[in-house]
Amino acid sequence: MESYLNESFGDVKPKHSSDEVLQKWRQLCSVVKNPKRRFRFTANLSKRYEAAAMRQTNQEKLRIAVLVSKAAFQFIQGVQPSEYTVPEEVKSAGYQICADELGYIVEGHDVKKLKIHGGVDGIAEKLTTSITNGLNADTESINRRVGVYGINKFTESQTRGFFVFVWEALQDMTLMILGVCAFVSLIVGIIMEGWPKGAHDGLGIVASILLVVFVTATSDYRQSLQFKDLDKEKKKISIQVTRNGYRQKMSIYDLLPGDIVHLSIGDQVPADGLFVSGFSVLIDESSLTGESEPVMVSADNPFLLSGTKVQDGSCKMMVTTVGMRTQWGKLIATLSEGGDDETPLQVKLNGVATIIGKIGLFFAVVTFAVLVQGLVSRKLREGTHWSWSGDDALEMLEFFAVAVTIVVVAVPEGLPLAVTLSLAFAMKKMMNDKALVRHLAACETMGSATSICSDKTGTLTTNHMTVVKSCICMNVKDVSKANKDLLSDLPDFAVKLLLQSIFNNTGGEVVVNKDGKREILGTPTDTALLEFALSLGGDFQAERQASKLVKVEPFNSTKKRMGVVLELPEGGLRAHTKGASEIILANCDKVINQNGEIVPLDEASIDHLNATINQFAHEALRTLCLAYTELESGFSPENPIPISGYTCIGIVGIKDPVRPGVKESVAVCRAAGITVRMVTGDNINTAKAIARECGILTDDGIAIEGPEFRKKKQEELLELIPKIQVLAPFLFMDLPTMMIIII
Repeated sequence: MESYLNESFGDVKPKHSSDEVLQKWRQLCSVVKNPKRRFRFTANLSKRYEAAAMRQTNQEKLRIAVLVSKAAFQFIQGVQPSEYTVPEEVKSAGYQICADELGYIVEGHDVKKLKIHGGVDGIAEKLTTSITNGLNADTESINRRVGVYGINKFTESQTRGFFVFVWEALQDMTLMILGVCAFVSLIVGIIMEGWPKGAHDGLGIVASILLVVFVTATSDYRQSLQFKDLDKEKKKISIQVTRNGYRQKMSIYDLLPGDIVHLSIGDQVPADGLFVSGFSVLIDESSLTGESEPVMVSADNPFLLSGTKVQDGSCKMMVTTVGMRTQWGKLIATLSEGGDDETPLQVKLNGVATIIGKIGLFFAVVTFAVLVQGLVSRKLREGTHWSWSGDDALEMLEFFAVAVTIVVVAVPEGLPLAVTLSLAFAMKKMMNDKALVRHLAACETMGSATSICSDKTGTLTTNHMTVVKSCICMNVKDVSKANKDLLSDLPDFAVKLLLQSIFNNTGGEVVVNKDGKREILGTPTDTALLEFALSLGGDFQAERQASKLVKVEPFNSTKKRMGVVLELPEGGLRAHTKGASEIILANCDKVINQNGEIVPLDEASIDHLNATINQFAHEALRTLCLAYTELESGFSPENPIPISGYTCIGIVGIKDPVRPGVKESVAVCRAAGITVRMVTGDNINTAKAIARECGILTDDGIAIEGPEFRKKKQEELLELIPKIQVLAPFLFMDLPTMMIIII
């Protein structure tokens, strides 16, 4: 049986099978009973083709619209636009622009019409919002705004009721045949033997049909409800928004036109909007236009579309269009899901069902033919082959029932039901363990996992970072909450530079919330540095207002650094940088010593700082180096920030505690035969310390750095990867290579 399955269905992969193979598989399984239910996890090729064609059409339309609008821009400069008339219902609500006009401006990248409305400031005024303080919204104004512009939610398909699943379960061919047999048996039995004796067989078949139908329908219905709950969890996405003068976290589904949204690298644009301010913003629009090249968004090209992603930079965006009026909403409205590929278990089950079904059908036909031939032979011997009675018809019906019974018994109808119930139970158990499963079949494929590659920050650790050690002006100190000893040993010049670097070279912000309390917003790393600077007595707002930001280069995983250029109050330009200690230190040629003097970075100083970095890393601390350099007055914002010639201010060690229960979970995985590996972008020594604390790195395991990993040849990787337990620092390009060889 196994060899037959491998020979006939070996080219059907568990995931990502080609369309040709899937089509062949569907043709081979065309005689499977109830194909609609058996193929419910299988890609619907016709819908997949329709969805792909529709997606391509929409992307092409949008791409053409963008290109045409750009090409025609120079021709429409002299054209007098038609006067825009504000609809009465919009005007009565207190606004001066309607949702359709906003959608047309942003979707069509209509710079001319945007200028007619007064640019971003003019749109903000017509939406009765502020680009600095956001919406000044109370319950009444929010309801009024929702009534005019809608909500930021997409139309979802209606939840199917229980009886829809009952109807789908009734589409099983075997159940249809059994239903016919039950009806015939009831009629014949009641006629021949009367009520209730003659109805026993028919009612028994009906009871079995109802049992199968309702158990199957109940399982599928509960499964759909679980998916609905999972979707609710999936939609709990928050983003930083300025509203009522406060920067706060808010669900993306609560956004309204006029809200000021803060975006940074990796964020998905939650609605259509206009660029307000920011630095070096690159937007990946491939999900909409199909173009792989990122788009630079600035004051000259201020249009941001929902569904796109921030590839680089950070900015503030004013929301203009929400929900189904956005370009992403319109695209969703035209697309439908094409389904998923089968799992390995489903491939084997369908293969077995096909084989057994064919064998059962063959023997059922043979049995029916033999029984009928016996009846005909008997009547030929008796000479009554020209006269047929009701008893003969009843006997033929019994022969047919026997044949149908053979088919029903041959194909185990309860097997798919048992599999569905077991997977549903597995999913429920996983949900109790706080593991959300989007697809029921994933429980089966996850059971086949032999290797887990886990990130460190936020996965194995709590992602709540705190500065616990520092090396400022070549002095290594433990950082306490008071920081009195640290301040007493630091020169005023160094403290000033340190606070200026931390408060300006950051993606975070110190704000006052609704309760009047100070709150720090930003990534965990930025938050830890800001807390450290505040504990030194720094004033975030005063420091930010003292200098003017000329250029910002946000942090990304490739550069492993962040930089800013400041225009100082006394004149002149200064660049600050922070990032991975090894990288920043390699770009420094000077350092601030214990007396606050700037001295050349000699070999002894380099050895001392490198030893400090390694010491911090061995203590499971994440290290960051802070440095600065003075720039010439001729620096232009279009020029990149220099990457060399810096003066080292100091190094900080940040602690990110391991999550409770991680060590026990790793031990459970190891006992189950699953290898757990850590893949992180942190320093190799920090990663090794955390991995040992979690129980991931053992005595016979290997910890390797990304650059060294990439230099290995294929033969070396095949021998090395089974022993690798820590890969740090790494690039995302390293992970697919490792996973392919593991698999």
